[in-house]
Order: sequence, then C-alpha cells, then structure tokens
Amino acid sequence: MLTGTSIQWSEVKAVIFDVDGTLYAQSKLRSRMLLDLLAYYSLRPWRLQEMRILQRFRSEREKRPGASVPDLQNVQYDWCADNGRFPLAKVREVVDRWMFTHPNQYLASCVYPGTQAFFKALRDNGITIGIYSDYPAHDKLAAMGLQADIIVSSTDPHIDHLKPAPQGLIYLTDTLGVSPAECLFIGDRPELDGVCAERAGMPYLIVDKQPFDKFTFYHQLQQQLQNTLTITAHG
Repeated sequence: MLTGTSIQWSEVKAVIFDVDGTLYAQSKLRSRMLLDLLAYYSLRPWRLQEMRILQRFRSEREKRPGASVPDLQNVQYDWCADNGRFPLAKVREVVDRWMFTHPNQYLASCVYPGTQAFFKALRDNGITIGIYSDYPAHDKLAAMGLQADIIVSSTDPHIDHLKPAPQGLIYLTDTLGVSPAECLFIGDRPELDGVCAERAGMPYLIVDKQPFDKFTFYHQLQQQLQNTLTITAHG
C-alpha cells in the first residue's frame, strides 16, 4: 500500500475509485437511512420481515468474498431468497428500493469534503477517472454530482466476480489501455480493495478514517498532485 506522499503522480495515468465508504461517508448515510427505515416500518409492522431481507442480502454477499459465478447480478438475489424462504420478487423489490434507490437522495450531503475538487484536479491534469465497485454505481455517481470516464461493477456480466478478485481492475486497465502500474486504486477496505489491488498488481491507497467535518484525505491528495506536477513542469 502506498502513502499519499509516496505517489509518483507524473507516472499515474488513471485513478480508480471504489464508491461506498470511499467517495462518501457510509456512517452518515446509514444514520439517515436508519431514521427512514424506522419511520416506514413503525407504521407498517406487518412488513418487518423486509428488514431481515436487507440484512440477509448484505450478509450473504459478505460471506462470499471473491465469489465467481455466471450471472452474478441475478444469483445474488437467489442467495438471499434461501431456496424460496423469501420470495425472489420480494427480495428484488426490497433490495432495489432500500439499497439502490432510496439512499441516493442523501448521497450528495454525504460526499467526503474535497472529493469534487480532487476529481477536477485529476481531470485538469489529464488523469483518467475510473470507478470500480462491488455494487452498481452509475446512479450513485449521478446523485453525488461526480463524473467518471468509466464505471464498472462486480455484477456487470463481463466481470461476474466480487472483490477481492482482481477481474474488475484488470478489465478497467485493459479497456483504458494502461498497465496496472500506471494506475492508482483508492478504496476503504484493506481486506477487499487492498487485496484486490495487490492481486491486480496495482498501487493503492486506503481512505483515512477521519471524522466527516475533519476529513482532509482528498484535499491532501489534491495538494500533493498539484505540487508534484508543478515541480515536474519547472524541471
């Protein structure tokens, strides 16, 4: 793993970001979502089983790091359905609502300070921005007001591997026409993002654990990027 000060920015052609916990504060989002879930189900106690579906969906994925199966996008719902214990259509409905749709309205307020400015600095310096997440990320990026050159999910049909399998990062480098050594991967979980990068042969950083109102990780990276490239330009 690199540290911010050990990055050779003049050699970096692409920065690839994880999403959840890397671009926004998951704890802040989860606090807001907990309030919404409690408000919704306190008025509909006969639907409380849906909360178990959400918990099971997450836990079944967490049990399978590096899972490789064809049609992972659909198979992940089968894992949660538990051989019909939970109706498959209900699993899809609940997960899509509470994990992939409803939270998006709060994402903009949970984006880590300095993220947009760091994205702009990368783009201004001709560095490609990629996204690699275990979950679909297009709608999340749009909700956060962030733009990337390429977005890849572990459940895309041409990936079908969960982290820390390196297939997602390898696909990104092949598509961009760069080597893993010319990229930097930024994530928040050493056991998934860090191992994934190591298996792909890609340098990586793990986001600092800082309180939201004192979060300076991306601001510091932006300063290091600007300082390095200014020194390089002036020889």
